[in-house]
Amino acid sequence: MYAVFSTGGKQYRASEGDVLRIEKLEAEKGSKVEIDQVLMVGEGDDVRVGAPTVEGGKVTAEVVDHGRGDKIRIIKFKRRKHHMKQMGHRQYYTEIKITGIEG
Repeated sequence: MYAVFSTGGKQYRASEGDVLRIEKLEAEKGSKVEIDQVLMVGEGDDVRVGAPTVEGGKVTAEVVDHGRGDKIRIIKFKRRKHHMKQMGHRQYYTEIKITGIEG
């Protein structure tokens, strides 16, 4: 069984036992989280699509870790103007392990 759910403005496809890196959640390490923005639930040929969400759909997960992603370099450059600007960014993430899918 798999589910497509939305959190942090992004959509993820997951099945039980998967470990995902999602946008940062305000939850303690080792705590349980429930995501109720389930867009689709499927198992083989049996697929339920929500409009916009599946009623009674819920994904439960356990918070494994918090961290920051790799650095992304941002360079703004204007030729012949003696102008170059460099920046960097590291996005915060929460690593979760999917423990259950209902729907």
